[in-house]
Parts: sequence; structure tokens; C-alpha cells
Amino acid sequence: MPRQFDAARLIVASHNPGKITEIADLICPLGISVVGAAGLGLVPPDETGTTFAANAQIKSMFAATSINEPALADDSGLVVEALDGEPGIYSARWAGPQCDFLGAMHRVQRELLSRKAIVPERRRAHFVSALALGWPDGHCEVYEGIVRGHIVWPPRGNEGFGYDPIFRPSGYSLTFGEMKPSDKKKISHRTIAFSKLLDACFSANA
Repeated sequence: MPRQFDAARLIVASHNPGKITEIADLICPLGISVVGAAGLGLVPPDETGTTFAANAQIKSMFAATSINEPALADDSGLVVEALDGEPGIYSARWAGPQCDFLGAMHRVQRELLSRKAIVPERRRAHFVSALALGWPDGHCEVYEGIVRGHIVWPPRGNEGFGYDPIFRPSGYSLTFGEMKPSDKKKISHRTIAFSKLLDACFSANA
């Protein structure tokens, strides 16, 4: 039986403003306030997991035990089939300490060209979001969402963050970088994961 969240505020174990904004947009309609890890002085833990779910759980439990409150963490990234799943869990690391996602997008394109992945069928990709909601006593709920699509080049649009300008979701002509945030929200990997989490752990708040 999933554990219900019943606190008035939710700690989001992330230092990524884009992620915090998207999560706040999803959770605030429930009357729950959102506080980012940076605002609490939390230093990010080492992400030593080998999956999105494992890394989300590491971040969630670190924040929950540090603050002694339930904490939500997201671990997400871009999985490119022709690159054997890279950048995957290393999506943020490809951008480096300066968060240079333009450079990371160029790297994705270079790697695809090196493998002669030019036609859309060879440029399939998907975004993954794993959301982990952890409690100080060690209990943790984890839910995943996936949205499939293709890599496009050159980057298109200035909305969103990360790899959004080179990802076109299946069935759409616009990239995530071109979509209005409200339109991206309807179909994003984070929204899909959050919907599962909401049904399981926030039904009392809905």
C-alpha cells in the first residue's frame, strides 16, 4: 500500500531551477508549498546509482534524512537509442559543471553523425523521469514516466531547459524547446511520472 503524503510543504531535492519550477507547477494546485534544496543549504549527494530510479532515491533519501521531512527528487535524462542509451543517467554530466547544455546538444549531434545516424529512424530517443518520494524513516516510493520521440538538428526553440530544443516528441511537429510550457506539461515525462505519484501518494490531497 503506497504511503500517503500529508505535510503542508514538500522539499524538492534539486538544484535545477527548471525542474523545481515544473514540479512546483504540478504540486502547488494541491495547496502544498514547494521548497528547493538550495534554499535549505543542502549540498547534492553523490549520484552513484546505475538507473534513474536509483539516483532519484539517493537524492530523495539524503534530503529527507537531512531535513527530517519527506522529500521529492527527480532524476531524469535523455536516452538516445543509436548512442546505446547515452547520455542517459549522465545527461547532466554531459553539460559539465557550467551546465552547458548547448555544448551537450552539440555532443549528441556529433555522436549521432559519427554513427551515421541521419534518418529519423536512427535518431529515436526518449526522455525518462524517475520521481522518488522519501521519508526520514527510510520509506521511499518511486514512479517513472517516459515520453518517446526523435532528435532533431539544429536546436529549435528557447522554451524549457536542458535538451528540450533537440527533442521532438512523437506525434508533434514542435520540439519541447518550441512548445509553450503549458503544452509541454500535458505530455512530458515528468508529468507522466507525477501523475502516477499523485494517484499513489497524494490522493488524500486531491
